[in-house]
Amino acid sequence: MFRLFDFSLQLNGFPMKEAHAAFDAILSIPEEKYQDYITVQRNEIVSFHMKNNSFYRELAGKNTVENWNDLPVLTKKDLQKPLIKRLSKGYTPKTVFVNKTSGSSGDPFVFAKDKQAHALTWASIIHRFGWYGIDFNTSYQARFYGIPLDFIGYRKERLKDFLGQRYRFPIFDLSDAFLEKVLTHFRTKKFEYINGYTSSIVLFAKFLQTKNIVLKTICPTLKVCMVTSEMLFDDDKILLETQLGIPIVNEYGASELDLIAFQNPNGEWQVNSETLFMEILDENNQPVPNGTEGRIVITSLYNKAHPFIRYDIGDIGILDEKSTPKKPILKKLIGRTNDVALLPSGKKAPGLTFYYVTKSIIEDDGNVKEFIIRQTKIDTFEIDYVSEKELTSEQLKKIQEAIDNYLEPGLQFSYHRKNSLLRNARGKLKQFISELT
Repeated sequence: MFRLFDFSLQLNGFPMKEAHAAFDAILSIPEEKYQDYITVQRNEIVSFHMKNNSFYRELAGKNTVENWNDLPVLTKKDLQKPLIKRLSKGYTPKTVFVNKTSGSSGDPFVFAKDKQAHALTWASIIHRFGWYGIDFNTSYQARFYGIPLDFIGYRKERLKDFLGQRYRFPIFDLSDAFLEKVLTHFRTKKFEYINGYTSSIVLFAKFLQTKNIVLKTICPTLKVCMVTSEMLFDDDKILLETQLGIPIVNEYGASELDLIAFQNPNGEWQVNSETLFMEILDENNQPVPNGTEGRIVITSLYNKAHPFIRYDIGDIGILDEKSTPKKPILKKLIGRTNDVALLPSGKKAPGLTFYYVTKSIIEDDGNVKEFIIRQTKIDTFEIDYVSEKELTSEQLKKIQEAIDNYLEPGLQFSYHRKNSLLRNARGKLKQFISELT
């Protein structure tokens, strides 16, 4: 059987046969030898960049590595300079895979991967999707993503969708009229899996709920749904499982790296330890014990074109106490480090705290479809929401009581009903926004 997806990657210069073989070799390393593998590989990638990358050598301020924890932590702001100044010796923009981050963290930048490293990334993704019986060459994907609206960018993405066995639903219009069209496609196409932004798929599930439809009953070929890029809340997962009628898999990744963590069939958020090395660090850039909250910092073990060494991705998380070098488990992803609300008392609260507090109250009757929270002053917050009718005074009172109880009294909230919520250029919905400088 002709494998179009693999062939398209190979045609673009990504050595997939070699990548699959290399990835399989990594998987075969036994647990008792895995820490040695990680140590050797991370030291090799640091040594390579010390010798061949002037940007990283200047950042490190040294030519040799004696103590891993003495290496600098790379930030997104460090990377906001021309790509040509960050590439390793022997690589040019024309000989590497070049892309840019979405800027959801507020610090967008252009990045590069050498083609061997990018092929290994695809081998990693293919392996994990395979846990659920998904084959990129044959399994048909329903894709809830944004898409460039310029002619060339639009056609390019549509071609990639064709080669990748995908049908894309652009998510800039999520009205009932559009979702009705989406539903028609599920009635007529043999989709095997759904992949896309969490908030968009949740909105589709709410639409199905109003129609009393379980998606798998009208599209029986569906096997699984992978949600990405935005937080998946427990009650939203239950909603998705109920209305889609298939398992829901939570993935956590970054375009500049790889899949970082992917929910395995046992329900654990398994960290990618084959191509990445994850650390959880404190404010002094030192590792914290498993089970302790800290900043997620990641090293790309194979990218020679561009250094991602002790790279602060901008998220806060906790590694499970039962983690091992070969099988680290992400116990909790708390949110982005720049999504922290500063309160009048001096307390710092993850922005998602507000989301958790208000979510259960204002969605209890199914009226509110989506909402985001913005902090405009130290004590002032605004909630933009999409709903069929205005929030009641009783709902507003319950929200205020919950905020007083879980956070602190005296916070001012205002509410604005909208027809739709502002998404970024790629269609992502950011649930909490701090406008404090």
